[in-house]
Amino acid sequence: MRGRFITFEGGEGCGKTTHIALLAERLRQAGIEVVLTREPGGTPLCEEIRNMLQHDSCGESPCPAAETLLFCASRAQLISKVIRPALERGAWVLSDRFADSTIAYQGYGRGFPLPTLRAILDFATGGLVPDATFLLEVSKEVESERLAKRYSEGQAIDRFEREASEFHNRVRQGFLEIAKTEPNRVARILTDKEKELTHQEIVSEIESRLNVSIGDKLC
Repeated sequence: MRGRFITFEGGEGCGKTTHIALLAERLRQAGIEVVLTREPGGTPLCEEIRNMLQHDSCGESPCPAAETLLFCASRAQLISKVIRPALERGAWVLSDRFADSTIAYQGYGRGFPLPTLRAILDFATGGLVPDATFLLEVSKEVESERLAKRYSEGQAIDRFEREASEFHNRVRQGFLEIAKTEPNRVARILTDKEKELTHQEIVSEIESRLNVSIGDKLC
């Protein structure tokens, strides 16, 4: 049986890393093979692209069109080398970002024309759409606390985190528009509460949206 493809989206500090890890552990306890991916990244080529896009490794910032195409090139490679093979053998793939991030960041954030962007995305993904997407949301106060903690632990501020607040407001609006137009796929989850409560909410959404039961056995 084909596996399931679940993506996590949201702004900086929303808790994607934490909740992907919790869900992966829950699924593995149920005897499911889980493959974790991130965008951009996930293969040697994709990680090189990530370094260019996130950390200015080449010393030159890409223009909006080049930025968009690099994200889509990384996505096409990741799908070909990791995501589709995993789904075909029955694994569940959990991805930290996917095509929705390109719509939000490059479309709404950068102002790239949405019809053109969607055509490029369709080509890059080959029509692959997540079975379920979780849009994780967090208050400004909690977001600031989480980012401050991250940076105090030595994590570098990446190119997107350096963008002005107006850019991030546009990105957030883009995510909200996606959730509004695709409610059957996208679930909005507030992550301000205790992580265990948020995790259980995510599990409940998966069970109802995908018609599965996550317990001792996943069926």
